[in-house]
Amino acid sequence: MSHWFHILAGSGRDARLLHAARLAEKAWQDGDRVALFCDAPETAEALDGMLWSFRPEAFLPHDRLRSSDQRADAPVAVLECEPTTTDWDTLIIVAPSLPATADGFARLALIASNDDDSLQRARAQYRQLRELGITPQVHDFRKRD
Repeated sequence: MSHWFHILAGSGRDARLLHAARLAEKAWQDGDRVALFCDAPETAEALDGMLWSFRPEAFLPHDRLRSSDQRADAPVAVLECEPTTTDWDTLIIVAPSLPATADGFARLALIASNDDDSLQRARAQYRQLRELGITPQVHDFRKRD
């Protein structure tokens, strides 16, 4: 099991979404089925657009699922619903809350941008994961030159 907590040097939602897209691409290239868990339709729409355009030479094949009764055909999906542990290998959380199934994924990533609101939400998520017996490995990009 691998769990990561990424703290970005940049701030704002777009920084988090771009980082999520890059993580999703890496996990997909490693052979994983990847779910990106969103908090709102607006975030899901922005992430959906980011996955089509974050790299000029390619896009990330993905679906957008609005309800838990939908199934993805693509290896990557933007979710506006609770992720199921049997459908996905990697869960990337771009929502302010953890899904109920957060402790059931082999790989999980939390992303916080370098702004007060995002960092406060991420700290709360980190504490929730610790309560579930998960201690994510922290990658603090603010400390890199």
